[in-house]
Amino acid sequence: MPKNMSIQKVSLSMVLLYGLVFFSPYIFSPFSSDIVISGTTFTYILGAGLMIWLYIINKNTAVTTVEKEAKLTSPVFIYLLGVSGIFLAMIIQAVVFGIETAITGAEPSSQNTQNIIAVILANPLFILATTIGGPIMEEFVFRRSLIGLTETYTGFWIAAIISSSLFSVIHQDGHFFVYFFMGFFFALLYKMTGKIWTSIIAHCGMNTLVVIAQLVMHYANIELPK
Repeated sequence: MPKNMSIQKVSLSMVLLYGLVFFSPYIFSPFSSDIVISGTTFTYILGAGLMIWLYIINKNTAVTTVEKEAKLTSPVFIYLLGVSGIFLAMIIQAVVFGIETAITGAEPSSQNTQNIIAVILANPLFILATTIGGPIMEEFVFRRSLIGLTETYTGFWIAAIISSSLFSVIHQDGHFFVYFFMGFFFALLYKMTGKIWTSIIAHCGMNTLVVIAQLVMHYANIELPK
């Protein structure tokens, strides 16, 4: 049982686990689309569960600088910042989308989100991967693990920029700055409380609201003005 691991070992384990989960759809690719979606959903939830387990059993030895120096560690702040972060994250997303659209003339829509909604419509079970499994893993990897691995050498701000850049690239959406600023905002939530649960609440909540809004527009046949 991997107890009393250092933050470096826990972080590297989570990054490796995320990589395995990220490429898991290729394992199921020879089978039907339903099996691919169900299998991917299972691996996402399993991956998130394993990361939570690794975090809990090593919480006394695997501690980041952010967690050591945090001031607002009260559960009250974790809850309030996490919940308010849901709506602030959506505002940031909308603002950056608007600026990006005004500058580049690109469509103010996310292909990544549209692809996810298409999969959910084909198999509603996948909603668990996008609203729970995926966000939890991304927070443990891009906020806690990557920042934990690099902040000793670069300081928090550079580490946050690096992790946010990778967070954006991994989404392969074409909206680099939208995902970059989202990632940076989640990193700030983590820094403020020193608890990864804060950014997890905000990330899971935002994804849930986005999915619900997209599904409502789909079933109500609502199209956004162009």
